[in-house]
Amino acid sequence: MLDAPLNAPLMEAVIPGYPLLKRGKVRDMSDLGDQKILIVATDRISAFDVVMNEGVPGKGVDLTQMSNFAFRKFGKNIPNHLIETDFDKFPAELRQYEWLRGRSVIAHKAKEVVMIECVVREYLTGSGRKDYLANGEVCGICLKPGLLESEKLAEPIFTPATKAEEGHDENITFKEMARLIGDSLAMQLKRTSLEIFRRAARHALRHGLILADTKFEFGLDQSGRLTWLDEAITPDSSRIWELKGYQPGRVQPSYDKQFLRDYLESLGWNKQPPPPSLPQEVIDQTAKRYHTARRLLTDEILAD
Repeated sequence: MLDAPLNAPLMEAVIPGYPLLKRGKVRDMSDLGDQKILIVATDRISAFDVVMNEGVPGKGVDLTQMSNFAFRKFGKNIPNHLIETDFDKFPAELRQYEWLRGRSVIAHKAKEVVMIECVVREYLTGSGRKDYLANGEVCGICLKPGLLESEKLAEPIFTPATKAEEGHDENITFKEMARLIGDSLAMQLKRTSLEIFRRAARHALRHGLILADTKFEFGLDQSGRLTWLDEAITPDSSRIWELKGYQPGRVQPSYDKQFLRDYLESLGWNKQPPPPSLPQEVIDQTAKRYHTARRLLTDEILAD
């Protein structure tokens, strides 16, 4: 891709001369050599693990800027993968692609990605609530009976999941996680995830938001040191609710892609490819939620 309209959704990021290492649901990663990678957040959006045909304009910029903020704000003493976030300081051969501005970072290439989704929850909803209704537990953690939809837990809980390359992640217990990756690394991931979550949740409350849950991804750098990767405290990786009007016992309005999921559920779609077409109103409303979450969490002054 040599050029791209700046006001249109970016659906892929291919740069001549830089091999594409991986294409995820949202991010394209290219090899820059010397153990460095370029990570570009496109405007692709997925729901129920299916990537939609339409993109959400500006979504990739919002995700990248929220992640960069979170790595700086909540990652004190926790190494992360970032090398450079300022587009104007990128190598000259990359700066010719203006569409990379705001949605891309240069990062260290991980020696190994830990194949565990490190999920922290402080409110009971989503897959955690489904597990709770089935057996009174979430990832092997027993919770008191009678908890309502979206009810706040006594404290944040660490609820890991397997990291699926295709399809759905699967919730597992901490013991199962430890068997997969070892006791020492499992304890380190749990401790680090809870530490970051508590900082981010306090920040969210001060800004009128509830961080109901979020997931983290980690890897090991070239020296074997645990490193925070991928994205951080975004609407794609978190449930973010407005504090005003919060009421347990019902699903909460959210600043994430729940609006898109609700629309797709109303269609009776079987959640298998190909996805249905998205009307412009759904795209616009989804973009607005991402943009609002970024503005509220980062204190940025953004154009509406």
